[in-house]
Amino acid sequence: MDFEKRYQEAKEVYATLGIDVDGALEKLDNFPISMHCWQGDDVVGFDGAGALSGGIQTTGNYPGKATTPEQLMGDIDKVFSLTPGKKHRINLHACYAIFQEGQWADRDQLEPKHFQAWVDYAKQRGLGLDFNPTIFSHPKATGLTLSSPDKEIRDFWIRHSQACIRISEYFATELGTPCLMNIWIPDGLKDIPGDRMAPRRRFKESLDEILSIDYDKEKVLVCLESKVFGIGMESYTVGSSEFTLNYAKSAGITPLMDNGHYHPTEVVSDKLSAMLLFNDKVALHVTRPVRWDSDHVVLFDDETKEIAKEIVRNDAMERVLVGLDFFDASINRISAWTVGMHNMQKAMLNALLTPHAQLAKLQDEGNFTKIMAIQEELKTYPFGDVWNYYMAKNNLPSYLDWFKEIEQYETDVLSKRGQ
Repeated sequence: MDFEKRYQEAKEVYATLGIDVDGALEKLDNFPISMHCWQGDDVVGFDGAGALSGGIQTTGNYPGKATTPEQLMGDIDKVFSLTPGKKHRINLHACYAIFQEGQWADRDQLEPKHFQAWVDYAKQRGLGLDFNPTIFSHPKATGLTLSSPDKEIRDFWIRHSQACIRISEYFATELGTPCLMNIWIPDGLKDIPGDRMAPRRRFKESLDEILSIDYDKEKVLVCLESKVFGIGMESYTVGSSEFTLNYAKSAGITPLMDNGHYHPTEVVSDKLSAMLLFNDKVALHVTRPVRWDSDHVVLFDDETKEIAKEIVRNDAMERVLVGLDFFDASINRISAWTVGMHNMQKAMLNALLTPHAQLAKLQDEGNFTKIMAIQEELKTYPFGDVWNYYMAKNNLPSYLDWFKEIEQYETDVLSKRGQ
């Protein structure tokens, strides 16, 4: 396949709309995506939790799940070996601490040394690290956590979150890049509550105490994630969108929007421009909601494309911090990761190949007819030729050849793992 020839032809087509395709690829190459570690082992981790609990479930039992740090790191390596880009990151949960013999610590006692192996791994590969307190799958997370009426429970998770801030600062110092540390809690009630205010007040007080410790705010970007509902909290969620956005703004931390955590008719793409007017940075967990479930593999679908367009058209590629968040145990996990990473990048490339300034001018002029015509024509422009050239330029397999490598990896590696 003559990728160069088709790319040059595609450049000529996009040039009719004034689009610099070479420049678009350069911007894409330097756009970081934080890939979530938990897709590789169904959100189990290495601290002995064993099974998911606290509003989270994963379905399926596809063979080859990673069960050791070495296996998980090897699988991550395989995904990045099939993924272009220069500045990607790994998003860790606290339950992925790696303990040496006799070193185990409960979550409120975690220290940077428990994550040294991840720092070494990231350094060797030129990756950044982001982090998340793991406030689920624990004996103290069977009910409410940071909003619990039980002070002992609250204090445990406060200490855990403070420990995570210190670990995040360690990541940033060692790797020379800020660490995004995201707080999400599974607190809520299955049925109609008798008191909505008190748990939210306790959650606010817990967050205030977490943030009271001294840390370098240039190195650690603490953010707060909302949810509309989940398993076991179908009727009431303590950390609702209104709560988290208001708290983040009042506390001067970063808001995080997960596009699977809203009502079905809400879309994050419509929220981004409003958020960017009032926040220096906005963090995203990009996923794919399906009915009540919020964490399906990211597709090259309309909402993913629209999220990317909002990032690009608002000149916010350095202000919107993109991470992925999905887990599917019913299919090959490495393939799921790779599809999700590729599709987020494809969405960004699609946005970079859109004449945003021209469309904005037409909108101001009231020429909605031409806006529609351009947007529809773009759907059949030679986007695929640009993407395949980008893969080939990075010495990566194009078309479905990447999947052949995953099939071989399954034969050589995954199929030999005991479940």
